[in-house]
Amino acid sequence: MTKHIIIAGSGFAGTWSALSAARAVALAGKEDAIEITVISPEPSLHIRPRFYEAVIENMDPDVGKLFAAVGVKHVAGIVQNIHSDWRQVEVLLPNGARQKLAYDKFVLAAGSKLFQPPVPGLREHAFNVDQLTNAKALDRHLKALPARPETPARNTIVVAGGGFTGIETVAEMPQRLREIFGTQAELRVIVVEQAPEIGPDLGPGPRPFIEEALAEQGVEIITGTGVAAITADSVTLGNGEVIPTNTVIWTAGARANALAAQIPGTHDRFGRVEADAFLHAKAAKDIFVTGDVALAATDTLGNNAAMSCQHALSLGRVAGHNAAAELVGLALHPYAQPKYVTCLDLGPWGAIFSEGWDRQVKFTRDEGKAIKREINTKWIYPPMADRDAVFAIANPDYVIVP
Repeated sequence: MTKHIIIAGSGFAGTWSALSAARAVALAGKEDAIEITVISPEPSLHIRPRFYEAVIENMDPDVGKLFAAVGVKHVAGIVQNIHSDWRQVEVLLPNGARQKLAYDKFVLAAGSKLFQPPVPGLREHAFNVDQLTNAKALDRHLKALPARPETPARNTIVVAGGGFTGIETVAEMPQRLREIFGTQAELRVIVVEQAPEIGPDLGPGPRPFIEEALAEQGVEIITGTGVAAITADSVTLGNGEVIPTNTVIWTAGARANALAAQIPGTHDRFGRVEADAFLHAKAAKDIFVTGDVALAATDTLGNNAAMSCQHALSLGRVAGHNAAAELVGLALHPYAQPKYVTCLDLGPWGAIFSEGWDRQVKFTRDEGKAIKREINTKWIYPPMADRDAVFAIANPDYVIVP
C-alpha cells in the first residue's frame, strides 16, 4: 500500500523538505511505495528576502519541473485545516472546492506572515514588502507619486520598524526615490523604531555601521517611539509627533502561519510550534514542523532557529528527510545549525556581514555587498531540475553556510 507524505508550503523549507524526502525515498529504493505531495497555491518559491529591492524580477522561480524531476507531486491549493487525530488535511482548491487528503506523515512548512497589530489605519493605508503582491503594490505606488501635486506628504516616506527588513528597506529607499523623482527633488526618508536604538535585535556590533550608512543616504532615524496611527496623508507617532506622508511601509515583525495554531503542543510568542531534535511536533504524532513555524534549537547553547531563509533551508532538509526516513526505515537525522551569520544590505553604502549570534562584523561596504549579492542571487535560489545534482545537495547534513 502506498504511503503518503504531505508537505504544506513550497517556500524555502517546503521546497527543501520535498527534495530531501525524495532523496531519502530514493536511497531506500522505495519510490513506488511512497508518494510525496506539496500543497501550495502555485509551484513556485517566492524569494521573500529580496522583496525590499527596487527591481522585482525573478522573485518567484518555478519549481514545478524541479519537483517533477525528483518524483514529487504538486497540488495547487491551500491547506486550511489539519486533522491530526485522523491524519488528514483539508485543502481549498483554486475552484473553491474542498478536498480531504490523508497522510502518513505531514510536514508543516507554511512560513510566516507580517505581524499587523491593531494600529488605526494600518491595514487601510500602510504598505509592506511581506509578500510579492505587496512588494509590487508598493512599487506601483512609489512610481505613481510624481504624478501627484508636490507636497511634503508626497515627498516623505516613513518606514515603520527598524529591524532587519526595515533597515534594508529604508537603506535602499533614497536611491530608489531619486530614480523615480529625479535628483533635484527634495525628499525625506524616515525610519521609526520603538526601541531606544536602531536594529535592536542586531546588537551593538553592527549598529555603528548601520547608523553611518543611513546617515550617508540622508535617512532620518527616530527611536524610542512607535507608530500610533496612520492616515492616507500622515502618520502619528506614539510621542504625539505627526509626520505628513502618503507612504508608510510597515515592517514590524512576523508571526508563524495561522495553521501552526492547529497543531497541539507548546507555541512560542511568535506562534511557532515546539519541535524536538528531529523536528517532530512534540505533541502531535506523525507531524513535522519546519521553517518559520518551527521552534527548534540550533545548538546546545540555547539558540533557536530564526525566522529566516538561512535556517529554513536546513530545517527543510531535516524535516523532509526524517518524514521519509520513518516510512522507509532510514536513520533519523537531528537538526543542528551551530554556525549563524547575517548579511544586512545597506543600499549604496554596501552591506554588513557578521558571524555568530553576537554578530561580530567581518566584512563591510563593498566586500559585504559582494557576499549579499551572492546570497541573494545564487545561494537561496532553487537548483536546476537535475535529479542527481539535486540529491547531491538535499542531504539533511548539508552545510548551508560553510
